[in-house]
Amino acid sequence: MKHNETFFTSLVLAAGLLWGTTGTAQSFAPPGASPLSIGSVRLAIGGAALLIFAWRRGALAGNTPWSKGATFLAAACMAAYQLFFFAGVLKTGVAVGTVVAIGSSPVFAGLISMIFRRENPGLKWAAATLLAVIGCILLITGGQKLAVNSIGIVLALGAGASYALYAAVSKELLVSHPPEAVTGIVFAIGAFLLSPFLFLYNLEWLKTIQGTGVALHLGLVATALAYVLFSYGLANIPFPKAVTLSLAEPVTAATLGLFLLKEKLSFLSQVGMILVFAGLVILTLGGLRKIGKKTYSTSYKNSGQ
Repeated sequence: MKHNETFFTSLVLAAGLLWGTTGTAQSFAPPGASPLSIGSVRLAIGGAALLIFAWRRGALAGNTPWSKGATFLAAACMAAYQLFFFAGVLKTGVAVGTVVAIGSSPVFAGLISMIFRRENPGLKWAAATLLAVIGCILLITGGQKLAVNSIGIVLALGAGASYALYAAVSKELLVSHPPEAVTGIVFAIGAFLLSPFLFLYNLEWLKTIQGTGVALHLGLVATALAYVLFSYGLANIPFPKAVTLSLAEPVTAATLGLFLLKEKLSFLSQVGMILVFAGLVILTLGGLRKIGKKTYSTSYKNSGQ
């Protein structure tokens, strides 16, 4: 069954909504659960779940050879994102670290698209991305005065670049392999790369019911399910568009904080939320032009669909 681009766009937005639950879920983690230990456990559970899901779906049974370089690069980018993001947040604070990491990823995606993939994202993408990034800055910072740490900014930029490169490389893998297989293999390798961190931090918080619940939600819902949806969408829409659509994450996080955690949004944060939403609407209605004759496929090979 074939779907139009709007359907696949909605899958990426749904992934952004699930990612947006991460902050709220982490707020329920027991005391002593460090951000990096949570990130490592999240990737371990998510990677295992994705690999099992791919195996059960028969997605790993294809004979198409895997590009080892691309596969390990995608896995390394996903692992690097976790390290850069948490290290950046630790250095420069949650607000600045999150803004720089999330806000810079669409910019890096556009640059990668133009330089390496010979794609012109177009004015509509640029306008939508600019709106969404400005909105993201206002939404997260809320107009407050922020202390900027140069090392933290560099680390957060590393997180944004890692996520954009992960999406770009995964896009290439999705041409020859089904989304379940790509996410399963890439996340399993990424989890293995981060596994040493599981022995460096206190994991006693996992022994509590609350801690286990948080870990399962982050691993199964905010990682495994979210990235399966993202990969299905990424396989069928331009990757710069998919990365920008990920900015649905901070809007979801702010909404959950407002209603579940009883947080208050400043006027500027509310304006920011509206701008992000406006950017996502514009992007949902727009496309991406290709430089040259090659066009995007609306399906992937060996998908079994």
